[in-house]
Amino acid sequence: MANKTKRRSVSTSSAGQSVAASTRSAATRTFSNEFKPDYTYVKQDLKRIAYLAVAFVVILVVLSFFLR
Repeated sequence: MANKTKRRSVSTSSAGQSVAASTRSAATRTFSNEFKPDYTYVKQDLKRIAYLAVAFVVILVVLSFFLR
C-alpha cells in the first residue's frame, strides 16, 4: 500500500519565502552530494549467488552424463 504524504501550508511574506527557498535549495544540494550509499556487500552477495548458480548447473550437467 502506498505511503501517504502529509502536506502543510505555510503562509509567510515574500522576503521570508526567498530566504526559505534559498536555504531549502542549498540544503537539497548538500544532501544530494553527501548521499553516497555503500553497496559493496550487495555486490559480494550477488557474486556469491552467481558462483553458486554456475556451480549447481555444472554439477547437474556432470550428473546428467553419469545417470544416462
